Amino acid sequence: MPMEPLPDLATLSLPEIARLVEERRLPPVDQWNPSHCGDSEMRIASDGTWFYQGSPIGRPAMVRLFSTILRREADGGYVLVTPVEKLTIAVEDAPFVAVEMKAEGDGPDSRLAFRLNTGDLVTAGPQHPLRFAEGPDGPRPYLHVRGAIDAGLEALVARPVYYELADRAIGGAGDVPGIWSDGAFFSFAPATA
Repeated sequence: MPMEPLPDLATLSLPEIARLVEERRLPPVDQWNPSHCGDSEMRIASDGTWFYQGSPIGRPAMVRLFSTILRREADGGYVLVTPVEKLTIAVEDAPFVAVEMKAEGDGPDSRLAFRLNTGDLVTAGPQHPLRFAEGPDGPRPYLHVRGAIDAGLEALVARPVYYELADRAIGGAGDVPGIWSDGAFFSFAPATA
């Protein structure tokens, strides 16, 4: 069965994005608990590239398919899971990368939608918060994608998209640099442990 082409984020309104997100049904991976079967021999590099046995997976449709059965375990590890098997997958940083952003509104009325490297669409807000961590190359923003907020799957926000966020924050008012989306404020200050 062929996968639908990825939507062009620039041509969609935020209500259209919300409708597409609502229509997308992911497998209930959090309800599947098969025995661990071994290593998938797969790895997700820090730039979002998926590898199998050391070679990049060149088919975007395969990456999108595998991403739908990805789950983070309680111990912080990642697995690919189906109703009958569970395989470990190595993840160097975050399993997804937010590669594009669409913004509507200003200040508290802002809504920010992101397209991930897998084609998924996510609107930042209370259910999908942004967090900022300090990395060796400066701030590293992450967007919660799915699963439990404290132990789910995240997307690293690509550097060009981070610059778009910073531009919106600089243009905003207030003493604390940050960004609004869907009624929630996300401080640019790195979270403390």
